[in-house]
Amino acid sequence: FWDFLILFFCLPVVIFNEITKKRLLGDTSCRIVPFMEVSSLGVTTFSLCALGIDRFHAATSPQASTRPIEQCQSIIAKLAVIWVGSMTLSVPEILLWQLAQDTSPVSGVVTEYCTMKPSSNLPESIYSLVLTYQNARMWWYFGCYFCLPILFTVSCQLVTRRIRGTEKKNECRGTKHGQCEGHLNCTIIALTVIYGLCTTPENVCNIVVAYMSPDMSKQTLDLLNLINQFFLFFKCSVTPVLLLCLCRPLGQAFMDCCCCCCEGCGPDTSSSESSADSKLKTEMSSSIFFDKPRETPPPLLALGTPC
Repeated sequence: FWDFLILFFCLPVVIFNEITKKRLLGDTSCRIVPFMEVSSLGVTTFSLCALGIDRFHAATSPQASTRPIEQCQSIIAKLAVIWVGSMTLSVPEILLWQLAQDTSPVSGVVTEYCTMKPSSNLPESIYSLVLTYQNARMWWYFGCYFCLPILFTVSCQLVTRRIRGTEKKNECRGTKHGQCEGHLNCTIIALTVIYGLCTTPENVCNIVVAYMSPDMSKQTLDLLNLINQFFLFFKCSVTPVLLLCLCRPLGQAFMDCCCCCCEGCGPDTSSSESSADSKLKTEMSSSIFFDKPRETPPPLLALGTPC
């Protein structure tokens, strides 16, 4: 959902700015777009960490094959922590950026762009905190939004594979459950690889700009910033599709939801539900009479069924 918000709100603003050299929504978009983009990195980072912990618990659980499905309230609580934490860490981006104007010396056209400069109208304590964040922003990006998810996922996967390798020797798990766990682990690895490939150019550009910005022109800096945003939009586009393709239960559930909106799927769904209900009733009735002593045949058997 956050990837959809990035594509729905940030992508049109960036395209409009590149075409017209005017900032859509003015100073508001200069603050909201970086806030949403950094929040997107935080949501992906903490989601990958949460998925890594979940896979580790699945591997170390004593009864992993009969592990109960997690309650909806617990999942919502985890998502709330991930989202609120990511948005809280991105609040300095709102105070860091502001709208600026520049006149081209050749054409004389006034262009609008966003600059990383805290407003002098901020209180002194907040202004000093924003300046500290600006100075440490490059390494904060690199450590929290790049190294943390990759190292965390790699560590969880190595520990999980070691535990699963030991359990395979002892034959503690079923083959079907082991294949399902392996498929989920591959999904998390694929998501981490896509995230790492898409965030590497931004971290490289941040390091280069931090040490070579006096020697670089404004056009070069704008081009690097545009490339970074392109990779972010690419990640937001590819991640949901990759997740739906690799995670079969989620992809099947998504297709079922899309099918429910079509008129042709209605009768099939109802017929399948009715057949499933009849099969469940038959199994329940057979299990009820199976444990009873059958001295005399029950009256239901005299009626007969198509089965």
